[in-house]
Amino acid sequence: MKCETNRHETCYMREQCLKYDTCPMALVQKLLSGKWKILILWFLSAGVCRFNDIRKKLPNVTQKMITQQLRSLENDHLIYRHVYPVVPPKVEYGLTDLGREIVPLLEAMHSFGVEYLGQGFPVTADDPDDGGPDLHAPEEEA
Repeated sequence: MKCETNRHETCYMREQCLKYDTCPMALVQKLLSGKWKILILWFLSAGVCRFNDIRKKLPNVTQKMITQQLRSLENDHLIYRHVYPVVPPKVEYGLTDLGREIVPLLEAMHSFGVEYLGQGFPVTADDPDDGGPDLHAPEEEA
Protein backbone atom coordinates (compact mmCIF):
# COMPACT_ATOMS: atom_id res chain seq x y z
CA MET A 1 0.00 0.00 0.00
CA LYS A 2 2.80 2.43 0.81
CA CYS A 3 4.16 2.71 -2.70
CA GLU A 4 0.69 3.53 -4.05
CA THR A 5 -0.53 5.94 -1.38
CA ASN A 6 2.52 7.92 -0.35
CA ARG A 7 2.80 9.92 -3.57
CA HIS A 8 2.06 13.51 -2.76
CA GLU A 9 3.36 15.13 -5.93
CA THR A 10 0.01 14.60 -7.71
CA CYS A 11 -2.13 15.80 -4.79
CA TYR A 12 -3.32 19.37 -5.14
CA MET A 13 -3.29 19.60 -1.33
CA ARG A 14 0.26 18.23 -1.05
CA GLU A 15 1.41 21.09 1.19
CA GLN A 16 -1.10 19.98 3.83
CA CYS A 17 -0.44 16.25 3.54
CA LEU A 18 3.35 16.14 3.14
CA LYS A 19 3.63 15.65 6.90
CA TYR A 20 2.01 12.20 6.51
CA ASP A 21 3.61 9.08 5.03
CA THR A 22 0.33 8.32 3.31
CA CYS A 23 -1.78 10.71 1.27
CA PRO A 24 -5.01 11.19 3.28
CA MET A 25 -7.15 11.08 0.12
CA ALA A 26 -5.54 7.83 -1.01
CA LEU A 27 -6.13 6.43 2.48
CA VAL A 28 -9.85 7.27 2.35
CA GLN A 29 -10.05 5.69 -1.10
CA LYS A 30 -8.45 2.52 0.30
CA LEU A 31 -10.78 2.46 3.31
CA LEU A 32 -13.93 2.84 1.20
CA SER A 33 -12.91 0.81 -1.85
CA GLY A 34 -14.81 -2.39 -2.23
CA LYS A 35 -17.96 -2.79 -4.22
CA TRP A 36 -20.32 -2.93 -1.23
CA LYS A 37 -18.55 -1.04 1.58
CA ILE A 38 -20.24 2.30 0.97
CA LEU A 39 -23.71 0.73 0.95
CA ILE A 40 -22.94 -1.32 4.07
CA LEU A 41 -21.82 1.84 5.85
CA TRP A 42 -24.97 3.59 4.58
CA PHE A 43 -27.18 0.81 5.99
CA LEU A 44 -25.35 0.93 9.33
CA SER A 45 -25.69 4.72 9.49
CA ALA A 46 -29.38 4.11 10.21
CA GLY A 47 -28.54 1.84 13.15
CA VAL A 48 -27.26 -1.55 14.21
CA CYS A 49 -27.92 -4.43 11.79
CA ARG A 50 -27.66 -8.17 12.06
CA PHE A 51 -25.84 -10.05 9.31
CA ASN A 52 -29.07 -11.30 7.75
CA ASP A 53 -30.48 -7.75 7.67
CA ILE A 54 -27.48 -6.67 5.59
CA ARG A 55 -27.77 -9.79 3.45
CA LYS A 56 -31.45 -9.06 2.71
CA LYS A 57 -30.53 -5.53 1.64
CA LEU A 58 -27.92 -6.95 -0.76
CA PRO A 59 -29.85 -9.93 -2.14
CA ASN A 60 -27.63 -10.68 -5.14
CA VAL A 61 -24.36 -10.46 -3.23
CA THR A 62 -22.83 -13.66 -1.91
CA GLN A 63 -22.50 -14.32 1.80
CA LYS A 64 -18.74 -14.65 1.28
CA MET A 65 -18.49 -11.19 -0.32
CA ILE A 66 -20.56 -9.54 2.42
CA THR A 67 -18.41 -11.25 5.05
CA GLN A 68 -15.21 -10.05 3.36
CA GLN A 69 -16.48 -6.47 3.17
CA LEU A 70 -17.63 -6.53 6.81
CA ARG A 71 -14.28 -7.94 7.98
CA SER A 72 -12.38 -5.28 6.07
CA LEU A 73 -14.51 -2.50 7.56
CA GLU A 74 -14.03 -4.01 11.01
CA ASN A 75 -10.25 -4.31 10.52
CA ASP A 76 -10.19 -0.64 9.53
CA HIS A 77 -12.10 0.26 12.75
CA LEU A 78 -15.08 1.71 10.88
CA ILE A 79 -17.56 -0.86 12.19
CA TYR A 80 -17.78 -3.17 15.18
CA ARG A 81 -19.03 -6.73 15.39
CA HIS A 82 -20.83 -7.88 18.53
CA VAL A 83 -21.33 -11.62 19.00
CA TYR A 84 -23.89 -12.57 21.62
CA PRO A 85 -23.25 -15.80 23.54
CA VAL A 86 -26.55 -17.44 22.55
CA VAL A 87 -27.67 -20.38 20.45
CA PRO A 88 -28.35 -19.91 17.61
CA PRO A 89 -25.58 -17.32 17.22
CA LYS A 90 -26.59 -13.68 17.13
CA VAL A 91 -24.18 -11.19 15.57
CA GLU A 92 -24.77 -7.46 15.21
CA TYR A 93 -22.80 -4.83 13.31
CA GLY A 94 -22.71 -1.11 13.94
CA LEU A 95 -20.63 1.95 13.27
CA THR A 96 -17.76 2.78 15.60
CA ASP A 97 -17.19 6.38 16.66
CA LEU A 98 -14.72 6.64 13.79
CA GLY A 99 -17.24 5.10 11.40
CA ARG A 100 -19.87 7.63 12.47
CA GLU A 101 -17.52 10.38 11.29
CA ILE A 102 -18.07 9.11 7.74
CA VAL A 103 -21.86 9.62 7.89
CA PRO A 104 -21.72 13.28 6.74
CA LEU A 105 -19.61 12.14 3.79
CA LEU A 106 -22.21 9.47 2.95
CA GLU A 107 -25.01 12.03 3.26
CA ALA A 108 -23.11 14.35 0.90
CA MET A 109 -22.76 11.46 -1.57
CA HIS A 110 -26.51 10.85 -1.31
CA SER A 111 -27.21 14.53 -1.95
CA PHE A 112 -24.94 14.46 -4.98
CA GLY A 113 -26.87 11.43 -6.27
CA VAL A 114 -30.15 13.29 -5.81
CA GLU A 115 -28.79 16.31 -7.70
CA TYR A 116 -27.37 14.11 -10.46
CA LEU A 117 -30.67 12.29 -10.93
CA GLY A 118 -32.54 15.60 -10.77
CA GLN A 119 -30.51 16.88 -13.72
CA GLY A 120 -31.85 14.04 -15.83
CA PHE A 121 -28.51 12.46 -16.63
CA PRO A 122 -28.83 8.85 -17.76
CA VAL A 123 -27.90 6.21 -15.22
CA THR A 124 -25.35 3.96 -16.86
CA ALA A 125 -23.48 0.90 -15.69
CA ASP A 126 -21.05 -1.54 -17.22
CA ASP A 127 -23.20 -4.39 -15.95
CA PRO A 128 -26.92 -3.56 -15.75
CA ASP A 129 -27.50 -6.52 -13.41
CA ASP A 130 -24.62 -5.87 -11.03
CA GLY A 131 -26.35 -7.44 -8.06
CA GLY A 132 -27.02 -4.08 -6.52
CA PRO A 133 -29.92 -3.68 -4.16
CA ASP A 134 -33.18 -1.95 -4.84
CA LEU A 135 -32.85 0.45 -1.93
CA HIS A 136 -36.48 1.48 -2.24
CA ALA A 137 -38.01 -1.99 -2.31
CA PRO A 138 -40.21 -2.68 0.71
CA GLU A 139 -38.43 -4.76 3.33
CA GLU A 140 -39.87 -8.15 4.15
CA GLU A 141 -41.36 -8.64 7.56
CA ALA A 142 -39.27 -10.83 9.87
